[in-house]
Amino acid sequence: MNILLFIFNSPQEWILVILVVFLLFGATRLPQLAKSLGQTRKAFKDGMREAEEEEKREAEARQQISPAPVTPQISELSDEALAEELRRRAETKQA
Repeated sequence: MNILLFIFNSPQEWILVILVVFLLFGATRLPQLAKSLGQTRKAFKDGMREAEEEEKREAEARQQISPAPVTPQISELSDEALAEELRRRAETKQA
């Protein structure tokens, strides 16, 4: 809209543009055009709002997903814990 303010900076230019619009579309067609423009604008805003809400839902879903449990590194385990971990892994391979 700022571009139009720079192009049409005098009231005479605005009046001329309005007259041309009336001549092109007629007085009966202008309310229909305005209504259509309003509906289009509303649909666009609704679409933008829905996209933002969907993005928020996806972000919340990503935060709720918990990562897989982290198994300790073998070098961090004591001898007993290491033996237990080796037994557990052997059982998992056999199953």
